[in-house]
Amino acid sequence: MKISVITVTRNCADTVAECLASVAGQSYLDREHIVIDGASTDGTLAMLDAHRAQLAVLVSEPDCGIYEALNKGIARASGEVIGFLHADDRYADDQVLSRIAAVLANPAVDACYGDLLYVSQDDPRRVVRHWRAGLYRPHLLGRGWMPPHPTFYARRAVYQRLGGFDLDYRIAADYDCLLRFLGAGRIICAYIPEVLVHMRLGGVSNRSLRNLLQKSREDYRALRRHRVGGLGALLLKNLQKLPQFLKRKVKG
Repeated sequence: MKISVITVTRNCADTVAECLASVAGQSYLDREHIVIDGASTDGTLAMLDAHRAQLAVLVSEPDCGIYEALNKGIARASGEVIGFLHADDRYADDQVLSRIAAVLANPAVDACYGDLLYVSQDDPRRVVRHWRAGLYRPHLLGRGWMPPHPTFYARRAVYQRLGGFDLDYRIAADYDCLLRFLGAGRIICAYIPEVLVHMRLGGVSNRSLRNLLQKSREDYRALRRHRVGGLGALLLKNLQKLPQFLKRKVKG
C-alpha cells in the first residue's frame, strides 16, 4: 500500500530540511513524497533541489494559497493513501507511516488519525499543547469535535468520491473537508491513540486577531453548510482546546 505524503512550501528554508528528513527517515518504504512550492524566494527551492532524489514530485509555481497547493498535490498523488506533512512539522518518530499502514490494511477503514503535539516555533522541544483526539463518534461533530488534520490520512478514493479542499474557504477549508468526509460522506475512521505529528505554532489561522475572527466565521459557515451545528458547536469547538494547554511536557 503506497502512502502519498504531500508537503506545501513557501519561504520556509529554515524548517523544510527537518520536514524532508522526517519523511525520509520513516521505516515504511512504500511511500512517495510530493512537494508543491509556491514560488519561494528565500532559498527554499534550493533546499528542495538538493533533496530532489527523495521527492516523487516537485512543483514550484505561484498559487492562490495553501489549499490550492494541497489540491495540486492530491491530483498528482499515486498512492492508495494520502496525508499531509507541513513544511515546519515533523513526525513524532520513524514508525508513524507504519502505524498508519497497519490500520489501513483493513479494507473496511477509509481513514485514520492520531494525536498531535503543538510545539514552540522557536524551540520545538517545548510542548505548548497536547491534542488528544479520542475516539470518533458521529454525534461529536455537533459538539465541535474534529480530528487533528495534520494526523489525518485517508484513502485516495475518498478524495476522488467526496472532493478535495474548497477554495471558497481561505483558512478553514481543512475543517470543511473533514466535516464533509465524516458527516455526509460517512467514512469509516479509525483512531490511533498515539502522538503522530509535532506541529510548530504559528499557522495562518492564529497569526492575528483578524485571522482568528475569519477562522471562526468560516468554521461557522462550514458547520451550517454540512448541517452539523451552529454557534453552540462553534463555541464548544473552541472550548475543547483549553484542556490541551494543561498538561505540557518537554520532549527530548
